[in-house]
Amino acid sequence: MSNRNVLFICSRNQWRSPTAEKVFRRWPGVVARSAGTSLNARRTVGIDDLRWADVIIVMEPKHRQQLIARFSRALQMRTVHVLDIPDDYQPMDPALVKLLEERVPPLLE
Repeated sequence: MSNRNVLFICSRNQWRSPTAEKVFRRWPGVVARSAGTSLNARRTVGIDDLRWADVIIVMEPKHRQQLIARFSRALQMRTVHVLDIPDDYQPMDPALVKLLEERVPPLLE
């Protein structure tokens, strides 16, 4: 089985998406990357990230709406998965890691 490129997106790419990237980069068959929707994100999502990704996963519905508003053509025929994880966690918070480990694997099958 070939690797799946998985893009995790939150707002500022500081806590949730980098945590997801760190957790899932250790998974076999997964190449993980993270970005944020905000222009002042640590790493702002761009068109190349979306083209690279086999699976696009955002933390909140607003992230999906922002992506569709900015990249509607690139996202045609693509699914953007929403985890519904609010911005309530510090990086590598065990509760955040647990949520990610519960919600992400079904999206990778």
